[in-house]
Amino acid sequence: MRTVPFLIACLVVGAAVFAAAIAGGNDYIFFAGYVVLQYVVLSTAWNILGGYCGYVNFGTAAFFAIGAYSTVAIYKLIDNNEFPHVVPIPVLMLIGGIVSGIIGLGMGYLTLRLRGAFFAIATLALAVVLETLIVNWDFVGGSRGAYIIRPETIAPFGSYIRYLFLVMLLLAIGALVIARLIERSRLGLGLATIRDDELAAEAAGVPTLRLKLIATTISGALMGMAGASFPYYIGYLQPDSTFALDYAVNSIAMPLIGGTSTWMGPLIGAVLLGSLQQLIIVTISSAVNLLLVGVLLVGFVIVAPNGIVGLVHKYLQHKGDDFVGRRHIGLEAPATVSAEGSAPESPS
Repeated sequence: MRTVPFLIACLVVGAAVFAAAIAGGNDYIFFAGYVVLQYVVLSTAWNILGGYCGYVNFGTAAFFAIGAYSTVAIYKLIDNNEFPHVVPIPVLMLIGGIVSGIIGLGMGYLTLRLRGAFFAIATLALAVVLETLIVNWDFVGGSRGAYIIRPETIAPFGSYIRYLFLVMLLLAIGALVIARLIERSRLGLGLATIRDDELAAEAAGVPTLRLKLIATTISGALMGMAGASFPYYIGYLQPDSTFALDYAVNSIAMPLIGGTSTWMGPLIGAVLLGSLQQLIIVTISSAVNLLLVGVLLVGFVIVAPNGIVGLVHKYLQHKGDDFVGRRHIGLEAPATVSAEGSAPESPS
């Protein structure tokens, strides 16, 4: 399927999801669905660098927080100068994405010469450094946090959370389209060669550093866009809520559970794990979420190291091999010689 038909199909599915949420008649569906869609974007963005390229990034929370605090900074700037609050959420997402993409490009230029665990530790250090800067930046609230006053309703959606849900749904569709486009492009092929054997890719003339910088920039921009609307969702933003361990762990676990080799893996993992977490929050406790992630991650590493997508692909491949094998045996079986010494006629 080409990109335009795929985009149309995603929009149709998205419209069906939005209509089903409205038919549910409960705004909690939008609150929980927003979180699930947010993780779809974060896990898809992580997979562009971590899955396609093989560079494990522990700095998801840092890019997410950059997008969130970009929104807070714009909000404070407008509020302090008594300007009308006319900046729509999509524009805030665009600004957060640009800022996060630039920081991702700079981080990549400094750290992408590292490999393996050294790169992962460097991205974790980035999150720690940025959190320290935010805690000491009084303009955006510092360690005290910042309040964001959002309207209760917005035309024509009614409740404001429905508007946020729709915006995040469109962002999730955009992230999936971008990931699929990268996967099927020359950029995706180059990232795959880096993941398989970076030294061989360099020897073959693949511009490894440039491709990794592109992947880091796109990944960081999508994470920042996911965080830009978060202050309006939560209402009160503080460093602990944006630099939480949940974002780093979930953004890694969801692609690994779903499968990192394709754009469908992060989507499947985020919908499955995100929905399960929201169910546990209302039935047991949010403290169980990370325990659930750990148990599922260990289980999938043992049972299905290539994720759900890899498990399904392996099953279908075996089914196809069995079918071809049976056809092969039936066609190649030697003919039985009759009593007259001639082989029987082949079936018509």
